[in-house]
Amino acid sequence: MRLNRYIAACGVCSRRGADKLIEEKRITVNGEIASFGTEVKEGDKVLFDKKEITPAKESIVLAYYKPVGVVCTEKDKHAQETVIENLGFSERVTYAGRLDKDSEGLLLMSNDGKLIEAMMKGANKHEKEYEVIVDKELSGEILNKLSNGIYLPELDRTTRGCKVKRTGTKSFNIILTQGLNRQIRRMCKEVGLNVVSLKRIRVMTVNLKDYKLGPGKYAKLSDKEKAKLYEACGLKMK
Repeated sequence: MRLNRYIAACGVCSRRGADKLIEEKRITVNGEIASFGTEVKEGDKVLFDKKEITPAKESIVLAYYKPVGVVCTEKDKHAQETVIENLGFSERVTYAGRLDKDSEGLLLMSNDGKLIEAMMKGANKHEKEYEVIVDKELSGEILNKLSNGIYLPELDRTTRGCKVKRTGTKSFNIILTQGLNRQIRRMCKEVGLNVVSLKRIRVMTVNLKDYKLGPGKYAKLSDKEKAKLYEACGLKMK
């Protein structure tokens, strides 16, 4: 098995993330610093940051409520608190899809790298829903612009069309099928709005309200809930 696939199967991160770890020389195989294209054979000992990693036998999926102020990274000496530290889960898991430091809400976390990768792959156009509060009243024109797609000069990208529903004079829900960096904040900026509050409430088949979680809390998905998520990703559940 290729090393990046093995690392993903251990629930450390996606294969793309695994390539970064290899590049940073944080992975060793049988005591040697690993390189791209390394094949892992039965009996090989793989270490990540000097700790042995092994593939997960059974998948775990967590619905976790990320609080404002917590950073979506596994290790950052400059961050006050990372999601892994705040989560405090006993087994190794990683997250699918970042939320910026100033945002809150649902993060799906798992020890199954294939599931993480399938959820994060932009081409799959998986839905993610957010509650947004802004600093000015919303007009129909602004909502139409947001739903039809916005050119983001900082990224030189135009956002995909999306579903937008007004929920108040200064609030709306938005359903995205892509995950550009700080996408909603950038979209709002281009139509003259500043985001006051941003909360992710749904990822694909998993809705935060079904778990009645407070910030910093998590719940394990049941086998039935996991099966729905795996099916939506086109995967077989472990």
